[in-house]
Amino acid sequence: MERFVVTAPPARNRSKTALYVTPLDRVSEFGGELHEDGGKLFCTSCNVVLNHVRKSAISDHLKSKTHTKRKAEFEEQNVRKKQRPLTASLQCNSTAQTEKVSVIQDFVKMCLEANIPLEKADHPAVRAFLSRHVKNGGSIPKSDQLRRAYLPDGYENENQLLNSQDC
Repeated sequence: MERFVVTAPPARNRSKTALYVTPLDRVSEFGGELHEDGGKLFCTSCNVVLNHVRKSAISDHLKSKTHTKRKAEFEEQNVRKKQRPLTASLQCNSTAQTEKVSVIQDFVKMCLEANIPLEKADHPAVRAFLSRHVKNGGSIPKSDQLRRAYLPDGYENENQLLNSQDC
């Protein structure tokens, strides 16, 4: 009968991860070698993302040969280059992006004022001319996207101009 006795399973080892530690906590713990951006922990001199949950992973990285080598190079350069998270990079509007929108809005306005159908922008000859002779002309989208995204803006702007002229 001893073969059928049910015994309790052995106690599981608790995970050795710190559950409620934030990247900012690790930055304050390890000093100026680390920085936090966008909820991620970065090594300042190596420019790599570190696991902020496990303290051993951070201390192992700080003791590694690659870190000491990069830290020496970093101190020689005296330049702080911090890696930015992708979300911060995508939120940044560059001058090229704003210029692109401006060119597209001007193109739609020109087509509306000259009574040129937006479908003419899809013709291969028009596309070739725009990309060859107009700065950012290759970035003008097809007529369906022009109609959906940029035509309502042009309509609202013209409506406001007409209303302001009537007063």
